[in-house]
Amino acid sequence: MKVLCYSSFTFSYLNRARVLFRTLRRFHPEWELVALITDEPPPGFVFRAPDEPFDRVVWAHELGIPDYRSWLFKHDVVEVCTAVKGPFIHQACASGGDAVIYLDPDTALLASLDPLVELLESHDIVLTPHLIEPNDQPMAILDNDLSASRTGIFNLGFVAIRTTGEGARFAKWWNDRLLSYCYDDIPAGLFVDQRWCDHVPALFDKVKVLRDPGYNVASWNLSTREVAVGKDGAITVNGQPLRFWHFTKLGATADIMTKRYAGANFPVYEIWHWYRREVAAGTDPAIPERYWAFGAYQDGAPIEKAHRELYRERADLQAAFPDPFVSGPAGYQAWLAREGPSAAA
Repeated sequence: MKVLCYSSFTFSYLNRARVLFRTLRRFHPEWELVALITDEPPPGFVFRAPDEPFDRVVWAHELGIPDYRSWLFKHDVVEVCTAVKGPFIHQACASGGDAVIYLDPDTALLASLDPLVELLESHDIVLTPHLIEPNDQPMAILDNDLSASRTGIFNLGFVAIRTTGEGARFAKWWNDRLLSYCYDDIPAGLFVDQRWCDHVPALFDKVKVLRDPGYNVASWNLSTREVAVGKDGAITVNGQPLRFWHFTKLGATADIMTKRYAGANFPVYEIWHWYRREVAAGTDPAIPERYWAFGAYQDGAPIEKAHRELYRERADLQAAFPDPFVSGPAGYQAWLAREGPSAAA
């Protein structure tokens, strides 16, 4: 089976993406690995794609999204990096391959995904739930069960599809939804790309809900997953091979949640120590922390989330300012300044 695997990120996550793609290359040198980047290289950083551990780069502006600059402005960095996943996976269905797999840049393989590829022989869509076992402790229910209820039953740091049949139909549907409705707006029933996929088992056939504990291990499911290392060095989760880990929220938040739910499960900390070392080795000091080229107006002033929300809610502003990033007296930024704080209230 010809497999394309991609990840969506900005340059501030290049260090994590390097770890992901190196582990993919180790276990699946036969796959085509694609970096989907919604960004521009920061000043002082020379990006040499041929030196990176992926086969090619697709820039978000190459996806053919109508009114791209206007569309991009409507999203913050998390929203847009998830929104572009839909157009890419839809277009990849016409690339001649058999399957497309998406993995978040902060995931890493610890073993082969050959069993997943075998699942795609008989299923067109594969998803992993946040939880595969019920929690019974109040803290875990509050942290994990209710969080999944708000943000989505399935974690879309991973999805795998066949490029034909129901997989292709899903890709077109997800493309359409994410182009128009990929925002972090939980009160409105949206959490970027994830909440949409709650509908997948009802809307599509040949869907596999993958309940193997070795896939998509993360802080939100450690309360029900025991990690062990055998004498041969093989890592297992609840007795099954550890396939990939989702190292979400690297830093203080991850430390708190990991300690809370790993407890004395010491292999978890060793895996995290390994990941931190790998990320540090892949970090380029020329890339500022939290850098994103589209986080500011042309003159360098930061774009407030309220500015983006107002713009996406008003068709008249979109028509008047087709490139809202532009600074100057005729731009959206200047209009906001003239209208005052009430314009973005």
